[in-house]
Amino acid sequence: MNKNDLISAVADASGLPKGDAMKAVEAVFDAITQALSKGDEVRLVGFGTFSVAKRKASTGRNPRTGEPMEIEASTQPKFKAGKGLKDAVN
Repeated sequence: MNKNDLISAVADASGLPKGDAMKAVEAVFDAITQALSKGDEVRLVGFGTFSVAKRKASTGRNPRTGEPMEIEASTQPKFKAGKGLKDAVN
């Protein structure tokens, strides 16, 4: 399922016109993105938790040349599925 499929599914399930469903989906994505960019966590009970993980700087190897290279510290988004989502999938 891609973003357009998700918008269509939301429109069908909610009875909203596709334009309104698109605005709703975009608003949810924007709200999650803004919360994570501030370092906050987004908990959706029964669905899962979006959070931010900080990775330390490390030394790796260039796969082509085998030479050591520095990997910069970074912040990565993370998602942990909740019980309700896990049960629905299994």
